[in-house]
Amino acid sequence: MRKLKNEELDRLEVSEFKEAKKTPIIIILDNIRSLNNIGSVFRTSDAFLIEKIYLCGITAQPPHNDIRKTALGSTETVDWEYVENTIDIIKKLKSENVNICSIEQAENATMLNDFIPEPNTKYAFVFGNEVKGVDQNVVDASDVVIEIPQYGTKHSLNISVSCGVVVWDLFSKLNEPY
Repeated sequence: MRKLKNEELDRLEVSEFKEAKKTPIIIILDNIRSLNNIGSVFRTSDAFLIEKIYLCGITAQPPHNDIRKTALGSTETVDWEYVENTIDIIKKLKSENVNICSIEQAENATMLNDFIPEPNTKYAFVFGNEVKGVDQNVVDASDVVIEIPQYGTKHSLNISVSCGVVVWDLFSKLNEPY
């Protein structure tokens, strides 16, 4: 087996990415403090044609060298917007019939492996602060709370890892042949 060269990967040009049909997923970053995590979320969002990222609260915005370092140009491809208050964007998205899903450990949370996305439905996934998680008022405003099952001694995953796990899972489920 031979590794492929970059020119063999058949990647989209920026203009092609902008025109491509997007996955009906929106990412909301709720007070993310790590610029590297933000850049990594952009990169994952580019890989899976995510519709948009909302940066909220203390979450830094491009352009920034530490975001650029991990984003590898994806801040130029993925649509994004800064909204100061996470609840404001949740209210707006709900008025547009977007289902809000907080990724958090909570009572009666739905395990990610049990979450089945509905066809023809758009979802927004909220990822919270590296220490405090998703704010309780955001959890309260969510349509569902989804938890990533974990079986080791630690009780959390890095925000960018959580985003990658959730986006890949949902992308796979949305693109399954039925």
